[in-house]
Amino acid sequence: MKESLSKRISRRFINGLIILVPLAITVFVVLETLNFTEGVLGKHLPFYFPGMGIVTLLLVIYLTGWASGYWAARRLIYIGETLLGKIPVIKFIYNSVKHLSTAVFESNNMFDHVVLVPFHQSQALGFIMADVPQTLKDKLGDDYVCVFVPWSLNMTSGTNLFVKKSDVTYLDISSESALQYMLTAGAVMPKRISDMPKAEEKK
Repeated sequence: MKESLSKRISRRFINGLIILVPLAITVFVVLETLNFTEGVLGKHLPFYFPGMGIVTLLLVIYLTGWASGYWAARRLIYIGETLLGKIPVIKFIYNSVKHLSTAVFESNNMFDHVVLVPFHQSQALGFIMADVPQTLKDKLGDDYVCVFVPWSLNMTSGTNLFVKKSDVTYLDISSESALQYMLTAGAVMPKRISDMPKAEEKK
């Protein structure tokens, strides 16, 4: 059946939004952060050079990661997070952003394998997570794996399922493609790993 003109226009408009909105938000956040950083530095430092904001921002991110490896710095970070956790609205925003950042930046460690698992008489897309804790293995046995099933459009929430290994279907899909598929509620189709260019082909 031929697609009507109105549906075709609507579909293309939605596809355009899916492509442009994340890009616009990313550009806006980056530019605002750089403008704020350079504005603060320009007022309080006796010297200035173009690009100082991005250099300073990258340096702060690196030093924060470096300092987090030391006990005293980890303690300060813990105290700061505890204080933020006591403020109702700030607590929600901070925890959501932190969980999302963890999911994105640690996806190589946490979301290595994309799978399908039984879920409410259907199949759910999920990720193999860490090993099942020993306390649960004592009850379940060794025949189970932990699978995280995120909610579409909200990657900061989801559910952990303990699924029998025999019920897990491994998919030929990259974790990045699966995340995009979930974030767009199925609008962006996931790519098979075998279809993606290999490292040597990209060079």
